[in-house]
Amino acid sequence: MSAADFFNSARAYKRELTGNPLDTLSQEDVDAINAATAARWQPAENENAAKAVGQPQAFFGAVRAFTGDLAQSQIDGFSALLTAIGAARWPCSWCAYGLATAYWETNKTLQPVKEAYWLSESWRKEHLHYYPWYGRGYVQLTWQRNYERADEELDLGGQLSLDPDFALKPDIAARILVAGMEQGWFTTKKLADYLPSDGAGGFDAFKGARRIINRQDRASEIAKIAVKFQDALAAGDWA
Repeated sequence: MSAADFFNSARAYKRELTGNPLDTLSQEDVDAINAATAARWQPAENENAAKAVGQPQAFFGAVRAFTGDLAQSQIDGFSALLTAIGAARWPCSWCAYGLATAYWETNKTLQPVKEAYWLSESWRKEHLHYYPWYGRGYVQLTWQRNYERADEELDLGGQLSLDPDFALKPDIAARILVAGMEQGWFTTKKLADYLPSDGAGGFDAFKGARRIINRQDRASEIAKIAVKFQDALAAGDWA
């Protein structure tokens, strides 16, 4: 209903109450209606709005309490991950486990890495039978068919299929982590299988969530990290 229609209805209602067909709204009536409307109006929550850390200083302060000082490259990594996770509107427990996974899989660098990054490209070519479609990213994307799937589902226009190193771009790697963990790309297991869509996740739930990536390899260690990230996100007002 437009404002004009609303006030026309209000005039008609006043005439009905007073029995005077010529009655109209006084300025005092209009002011009272406007004041009452303003007091009750609340903007509708945008369900599609990205989530974000509301208090970055508090978040990074809590993170540094268990990581120590952070390099700018690590902060940039957090930014890429939180941007992609926020766009997906992940709840706090999912976000915490996504960060913990990236932190662990990249050896705490928060930068996308190549599979066996401590070894040479010639080693990978000689020893990895799915070369050049070896693991890359915050979470290791492997095999040509999975690169092609990610390219298609993330609408990358063939860039990832033509150049697998495109998965090393932080924003692309973050989107792959988000889609992969949410949809079960890596092991068929996904976040919703283990973690709540609202509220906090517990240690056992985080431990079980390791199956999303790699069965139960180092599951307890990563779960402990996830709990700490969850506390940091709560301190930073993740919403």
